[in-house]
Amino acid sequence: MNTSSTADIAFLLLCYFLMTTTMGSQTGLSRRLPPMPDKDQKVEDQKINRRNIIVVKINSADRILAGSEAIVVTQLKDKIKEFLTNPTDNPNLPEKEEQEIEGYGKCLVSKGVISLQNDRGTSYQAYIAVQNELVKAVNELRDEFSMKAYGKPFIKLDEDKQAIVKKAVPQNISEAEPKDVGKRRR
Repeated sequence: MNTSSTADIAFLLLCYFLMTTTMGSQTGLSRRLPPMPDKDQKVEDQKINRRNIIVVKINSADRILAGSEAIVVTQLKDKIKEFLTNPTDNPNLPEKEEQEIEGYGKCLVSKGVISLQNDRGTSYQAYIAVQNELVKAVNELRDEFSMKAYGKPFIKLDEDKQAIVKKAVPQNISEAEPKDVGKRRR
């Protein structure tokens, strides 16, 4: 019995399925990196007021420390929203700067920066959960601003209005290099 044509048909079917099937694409965290500095650019130390920074730490046991208090991941979003908005003008929370935003006018913009630090032993699940909460806090603040200013959620605004909202509610998340907390220096 001649089976050479069966092998050819199987090969053709394999090629067909390989070409028509889409593989699941891996997507990463959406972060915009700063542009490369010019070779001739002078390096300036930027002074950031301590009150404008909240340090979020994740240790190797996946415990979270936001500022000076230990919290669970479900509390992080509200803590970050309170930090960025500083509703009571608390002198320990970030200051606000009045900025002229083209297309909108004058607006108070928070100078708050979120510094994320994690241990090398932190699980990916905890790291991604914290990232999600940080971005969710900023997105909710953007939604609140866009509802107040334009009567629509942020996602339904056109590109120009979204750019205005992004300037009014910036996403300033700084990530430090992971550290080995368990190792001692000699």
